[in-house]
Amino acid sequence: MERLNQTSSVSEFILLGLSSRPEDQKPLFILFLIMYLVTITGNLLIILAIHSDPHLHTPMYVFLSVLSFTDIWYTKTIVPRMLVNFLLEKKTISYAGCLTQMYFIYALGNTDNCLLAAMAYDRFVAICDPFHYVTIMSRRHCVLLVFHSLLHTLLLNHLTFCDSNIIHHFLCDISPLMKLSCSYTFVNEIVLMTEASAFLVTPFLCTAFSYIRILITVLKIPSATGKHKAFSMCGSHLTVVTLFYGGIFYVYLQPVSTYTVRDHVATIVYTVLSSMLNPFIYSLRNKDLKQGLRKLVGRRKPQAAPS
Repeated sequence: MERLNQTSSVSEFILLGLSSRPEDQKPLFILFLIMYLVTITGNLLIILAIHSDPHLHTPMYVFLSVLSFTDIWYTKTIVPRMLVNFLLEKKTISYAGCLTQMYFIYALGNTDNCLLAAMAYDRFVAICDPFHYVTIMSRRHCVLLVFHSLLHTLLLNHLTFCDSNIIHHFLCDISPLMKLSCSYTFVNEIVLMTEASAFLVTPFLCTAFSYIRILITVLKIPSATGKHKAFSMCGSHLTVVTLFYGGIFYVYLQPVSTYTVRDHVATIVYTVLSSMLNPFIYSLRNKDLKQGLRKLVGRRKPQAAPS
């Protein structure tokens, strides 16, 4: 009872961001504004190119267009708040806004996670079993994604914050928020380390299994040209998988007590950086997608008036 009387209700949080030095704010604002504009433009071009070219209406490119769509909203959930905070002296976010941001970060991140696994399985079927070219996303999987994201948000909503409202991060994430709480967070940590790990590890294992099977199949191809073609089909996706899972495993597969400022870099890699680089990675070595982009740009060029 005495503890409850000393507990103050937190109505907002302060996001310390990437740097507390005033001279760093404008350069960081310019850097992340450029990254934001490049991310939105690049992913939007990928979506328009795929939907405007009938030759790209295959499962692989449909998955890619959905990935670009989620990356746009993933970035819009994180970067605009960062840009505003770079220009403000008081970098606050409301309690409800913080939980809302965290929910959409998890929901969109989980969607990306499962899409990457589905794309790996898609490549596996296309290379190893082309006569049974099917997809694996279902309504049940989508419901599980929503439940997983909502679970952490609801559990966090029951915690009490009484000592400090300063988040040592540039976004609302579960680990720094649990470190701020003066409540008993054992249940939250158990859920984070088990259920969240399962949602991360299961799609990753599906991706790894698909690529192991692809490697075994490709090594059996007699011609060097056939091997090169097969590897080129998977190279871009494998690069994206490495960026995404490398950052996300570093941040989340560790105890909350070990969470430090160094994890900011890993968070930027799997959120902002991977979303920005995805259009370039997928289009640079993909002739069909480059052709679709050229058609899209050519179609929008103004036609010369007849003399």
